[in-house]
Amino acid sequence: MKEATGELNMTVITVIAIAAVAALFYAFVWPMIQRTIVQQTCNTYGPGYTAEKVDAGESSACTTASDKTSCWVCKCDPAKGCTGGDINAD
Repeated sequence: MKEATGELNMTVITVIAIAAVAALFYAFVWPMIQRTIVQQTCNTYGPGYTAEKVDAGESSACTTASDKTSCWVCKCDPAKGCTGGDINAD
């Protein structure tokens, strides 16, 4: 009985540790990966475009949002050599 309790405790600790690692990944690492991917997409439009996450109703360039609350937009900064407008990056 003592052995079974010890194994159950280790299983619970393992599940909690996996959940903690997954939560840290989702909260910190995944947003950085998303931003990097979108920034690479914005770089293909030319110099002066930067990736920015905006609310779905905030920008006219944000016409569709996969999660219906926000989307990524390539913002145009004319001071950095950009000549076009904002572009939806989703």
